[in-house]
Order: sequence, then structure tokens, then C-alpha cells
Amino acid sequence: MKTHYFYTLLFAIIGLFAYTGCEHHEEHHEVGTYQATQPVRKDTTTVKEYVCQIRSHQHIELRALERGYLQDIYVDEGKQVKKGQLMFRIMPLVYQAEVQKAEAEAKFVEVEYLNTKQLADQNIVSQSELALAKAKLDKAKAEVALAKTHLNFTEIRAPFDGIMGRFNVRLGSLVDEGELLTTLSDNSKVWVYFNVPEAEYLDFFGSNKKENLPKVQLQMANHQLFDREGVIETIEADFNNETGNIAFRATFENPQGILRHGETGNILMPVALKNVLLIPQKATFEVLGKKYVFVIGDDNKVNMQEITTSNEMPHLFAVSTGLKDNDKILIEGLRKVKNGDAVQYKLVSMPNVIAELNKLHAE
Repeated sequence: MKTHYFYTLLFAIIGLFAYTGCEHHEEHHEVGTYQATQPVRKDTTTVKEYVCQIRSHQHIELRALERGYLQDIYVDEGKQVKKGQLMFRIMPLVYQAEVQKAEAEAKFVEVEYLNTKQLADQNIVSQSELALAKAKLDKAKAEVALAKTHLNFTEIRAPFDGIMGRFNVRLGSLVDEGELLTTLSDNSKVWVYFNVPEAEYLDFFGSNKKENLPKVQLQMANHQLFDREGVIETIEADFNNETGNIAFRATFENPQGILRHGETGNILMPVALKNVLLIPQKATFEVLGKKYVFVIGDDNKVNMQEITTSNEMPHLFAVSTGLKDNDKILIEGLRKVKNGDAVQYKLVSMPNVIAELNKLHAE
């Protein structure tokens, strides 16, 4: 009895699953009314983004010109200095002694010259002897000038207004001739370098005249835009054969000193696009890394169509292949329909679609 009841229950469960499966296969996909649009062809502008490096327009190394002990440091790391300001002094005692010695020798030679000149005026000695005495005096004066130059080398002064870098030496250090003391940067204006691929370089000059290049913006490391626009002033002479890139240099005024030598960021450069076919980004979906849209046929059935895009703008794609100007594409219900479904749709013009997308983004 129990065995009979068990088999009866088992057959009932199997029958229920079979009925449910049949019902599933016979279910029709429900389709509503969705918005559609047509691509628009127009001239527009996109923004290209490039990783960049920021450099001071003047950034130098300050090195010792003479060997000796570092006697005085008059500045501090990170401080602003003025042109001609004294920054370091290397112990000058030896060079002061050399100046005194050279000046004493010059005075002695000068006395000899004056005596010789008196004798030459009286025709007691020849003019050649006077010329020789004059040459000795000139040499002695040159030795004085040389000794004073060496003495001046013990003082390191700022060659321009700028910001001090990190010290590589400390007070009392024995420094050698040519040893690096610190760096000095003038950040009132900065040069920003970024690399552009060859194809984009050619497109860039195809739509811009060399004497009228567009201004660019700098996105700093905190993703904020720098408050001044930059100007592309120069382009490197050669392409890098390994990367296929060429370096551009943009100049930014930096009166507040926010930008420093060595910073990084992103350059945002506007690029003009001529007669491109535009569609909303939300009309696309991806399958295995490829982009598709649903194209609505004359029979109102949707068909998956693979496309390729050349540029991306806010809310929009520029389509290079896969669509024609008069195609109708679905912009709603992409997850609710499948290939071959018949749909009801409402056609909305692309300008209205773009306006609605911009409005939603602003909110």
C-alpha cells in the first residue's frame, strides 16, 4: 500500500514538471512600446585625454664651484628666493688670502712700472723696457681679478626667482667642486609634456592649422581641472620608433604656484570631428567585447547589428561602420527584447534624445 502511494506521488511530481516545462516553451516574449531614434551626421568636437608630466619652465641644479667646507646656509628647503639672493657660502678663508696676496703683488709691480715710466720719460731706459713693465702690471691685475673670481665662487646666489629644492648637503659638510647642493625651480610658468599617437597626430593637424592650435585643459591628480587653459607651443621633431608617439608641450601660466615640477596629470585636448555619424551610448550593448545595436527593420522586427566606434563623447558614440544614416535603432528596452522580436516603437529625433540626456546628466 505504501509502495503504491509512493509511486503515485512520484508520477504526479514528474507530470507537474513536464507540464511546467511545456508551459515555459510555449510562453511568448512580451514586448511593449519603446523609444527609437535615427543616427545623425554632423560636425562635432570630442575631448582626447593624455597622461602628462609637469615641468618648471626653469629647473636647474645648483652645484659648488669650489672645494671647501660649507660655512653658511641662508635659505631653507621649499622657500621662495629672489634673483641674486645669497643662498650658500663655502668657507672663503683660503680664497681671501689669495686675493690679498695677488693685490700685494700687483701693488709691487705697479711701483716698478711707475719708476720705469719716469726713467723712460727721461730717456734713461728704452720704451721696450717700459712696455715690459706695463705687461707685468697687466698680468698682476689679472691675477687679482682671478683671485677675486675664485673668492666669489664661494658664494652661491640665486640666478633667478624660484623655489628651493631639497638640500643634498648640510652645514659643515666638505663639498667638492661640482658637487650638487640643491635645485631651484621657477614655477611661475610650467611646461606640460604629453605623448600623442601617430594616427591622432595626423588627425589633429588635419583639422587644425599650426598657427591656430586649440587650447587645452589640465586635469590634476585630484581629478580637478586647473583654473587656467594651456597653449600648445611646440611639438617634438621626431616620433619615438618604439612607441609610435610624438611629444607635445603645452604651457600653463601658474601665478599661484599650485603646479610644481614633477607633478603628473592628464591633458584634455579638444579634437574636431568632421561629418561623423552619432548615436546615443545607451542604444548599444556588448557581447563578447563587441558592440551591438538593435536595428528595426521594415517589418518592425529588431535585428542585432554589430558596429564599430571611432570616438566617444558624453552620452554619444561616433560610429565608423555598421550603421547607415536612415537606420532606426532601439534606445529603450534593450534588455527586454531579443533578436527577431517584433516591437512597437516611438521614433524620437536625435536632437531631442541628446537634449534629454544632457538634462539628466545635469540633474
